[in-house]
This record gives sequence, structure tokens and C-alpha cells, in this order.
Amino acid sequence: MEKQTIMKIYRHASEASAILERGRFDDEEKRAAVRAIVRDVRDRGDAALFEYCEKFDGSRLTHENVAVTRAEIDAAYAALDKELLASMRKAAKNVLDYHSRAPMKEDIRTDGGRTTGYTVRAVERAGIYVPGGTAPLFSSVLMGVLPAKAAGVEHICVCTPAKEGKVDPAVIAAADMCGAEKIFKAGGAQAIAALAYGTESIPKADVIAGPGNIFVTLAKKEVYGEVGIDMLAGPSEILIIADGKQDPEYVAADILSQAEHDRLARAILLTDSPALAERVAAAVERRLADLPRKDIAQYSVGHAGGIILVEDLEEACDLANVIAPEHLELATDECDRLLPRIRSAGAVFMGSYTPEPVGDYFAGPNHTLPTGGTARFFEVLNQDIFLRKMSVIRYTKEALEEDGTDIVRLAEKEQLHAHANAVRARLGGK
Repeated sequence: MEKQTIMKIYRHASEASAILERGRFDDEEKRAAVRAIVRDVRDRGDAALFEYCEKFDGSRLTHENVAVTRAEIDAAYAALDKELLASMRKAAKNVLDYHSRAPMKEDIRTDGGRTTGYTVRAVERAGIYVPGGTAPLFSSVLMGVLPAKAAGVEHICVCTPAKEGKVDPAVIAAADMCGAEKIFKAGGAQAIAALAYGTESIPKADVIAGPGNIFVTLAKKEVYGEVGIDMLAGPSEILIIADGKQDPEYVAADILSQAEHDRLARAILLTDSPALAERVAAAVERRLADLPRKDIAQYSVGHAGGIILVEDLEEACDLANVIAPEHLELATDECDRLLPRIRSAGAVFMGSYTPEPVGDYFAGPNHTLPTGGTARFFEVLNQDIFLRKMSVIRYTKEALEEDGTDIVRLAEKEQLHAHANAVRARLGGK
């Protein structure tokens, strides 16, 4: 009898609906709670913000201590290992260099007296949210602050939960290292509301970016329109397409690299090799035994993850486009051939020696990615999130005389006669 492993193997995608279906942001109870928090912070400012921070994080905040001080920043640097700081600085350089590589550019052209195009401006203020959760996610500081810096945003502040008034030194050092103007000890839906509407202590942002839990995501959804947002991010996920030539230990390690994030994290392997499927399932179970976050990862792979057998790698790519994963690993020597088939993914990791953590920490591309299938319409967090195109139009007298009759005709057809008259007045009419 075949041994049942923690990570299930599905003989066909049709059997795997339980792991392919994702939850939506439709928890009415949580939505109502978030809406109440957002409105309260909007109406009462700091007073509401501080009450919720004490209620949820045990932080007694005031106008005087909500922002991290220079002394706290210096203490954070002193508390960190020098080699860790050196690695953080290398990663920060890679991320900034990458996001500075190809920013949105102005494009204004003149032809026959008609100047059209767009100019590009950075937003004035960006609010970067950094989750607290169960680990100090200082890499999320780099991935949020540095694209805004590359875009030319003048004022960048960071909001992150403080447990009993304390923020992890690595998060503080990363924010300062990346050039954040202010670091605020506020998290959750209340921090998103503060960034959206502004309070006595926290300035209103133009764009809010960065991942968070369901309450943060629902709050971003609630305030969208008052401010811009990057995306609505849910639990982390990885999809791996692997052929039978892959080392099962590599694949298993990559599966667990995402499963340890959260009990709701999703790790799925698509392979055309039944033998690899069996070896990976066994390797996952073996590797789990020594993992410090074993309980989280085991629940994730057992309830939200799985291995799906496909006929060939082309079918795997087609299924990947339906899933639209946050992270997609093409663990095959044929990755260059397969890449053109991929339409929807947050980030694609190519080949056997590009595990997902390379992108999480160091390579330069952003690790804040669309989840839950939203890679079909959201994009990776990048400098363009903090930039706006403004249209530029200029006509000479001669150009308007040449085009004016057509403009008047179109305006009058829509019964917008004042529009037509604005042109007609310049054509010698009344």
C-alpha cells in the first residue's frame, strides 16, 4: 500500500480543486470591523490611532513617541551584527539599482503645430507599510521604500506594528538605510487609515504600498480612491514547474521556503514525472522535521499545497496561466522555451539555481507581488506605482484652424455646444 505523505499528490488537475481555489476578500465580519476602524481614525485622528495600537499591539503611543527617534535608530544599528548590516547594504544597492534601471519617461512630440504627449511626475508622499507578524520582515522595507526612492518621491514614511512600543532593530535600520524620512510605530488597519487621511502625527500619503494581513488588505481596499495603492496582497504562494531531471531536495526546499510564511500560504508543484512527485513529497516530509517553523509549514503543505501531475510541461504552463501565481519557478533546462508561454505571474524564477529567496532578498527585482490570481491584472510593486503620467497638449493657431471644424462637429453631435463654441470662438465665430 502506497504511503500517504503530508503533501498530497493529485493524478490530474481536476482532482485538485481544493488547493486551486482561493479565498476572496469577502469576510463580511472582518470587512465591517476594518470599516469601523478606518472611519474612526479618519474622524478622530491620533486619539483613535493610539487606542487601536494599544488594543491590538500593546503599544502605548503618544504624539511624542509614535515616531522612531534618532537615538532609537542609532541603537538599532548598534544592536545588529555588522555582517548582517553589510549584507543589507548590498541587497539595498541591488534593489535600488534595479528599480532605477528603466523608469517611466516623458514623451512629448510635435508634428504640424500639434504638440502631444505626457510628462511624468512622482507623487509627493508615499506611505510604506511593513508587516510585523511573527518575524522582522526588514526585506519588505527595502522592497517598499527603494522603488519610491527610485521614482523620486520626496517624502517617504514607513508604518510598522510595534509590540509594546518596540520595533525590531533590523526594520528600523533598513528603513533608515533606505532613506525613509519617518518611521512610525503603528500597524494594522489603523495605520492604513492614518496614512490615507492623515492624523496629527502621521502625514497623509498619496500612495500606500506594501503587504500585510487580511485587515491591512481590507483597509487598503477601503481607502482606495482617497489614496492610490499598489495591490491587494493575500497569503504568499509559489508554483513550481519541474521536470523529472530536477533534484527533489531542491524542489522540496523551495516548497517549504513559502510554506513557512503562513498557515494559509500555498505551495504547489506541477510535474510530468510521477517519480519526481513521489521523491519531492518524501523530501518535504523529511525536511519538515528540522524546520523551526514546522507547525506553520506542515499545516500549509498539508491543507493548501500539493503536487499535481500533468501530461507535459506545456500543460503545466497552461495551468500556471490559470493559477496566475505570485511566484513561479520554471525548474527545468527548458525554461527559456517555456517563458514565452507564461502570461500571468508575479515573478518568474528561471532554472534550477534560482530559488525564490534569491528574489526575496537580493537580486534586485521586487518581492512584493500580486497574489490570489491577481497577477492577471496587478503588477509587481515597482517605481511606476509612485509615478503619474500627465497629458500635455499644445496647438498652434494654424493647427487649430485646420482641425477646428472636425472638433466642432464632434462636440455638437454630443450636444455639448459650449465645447463647440470654445473652438468656434477661435475660428472667427461667436
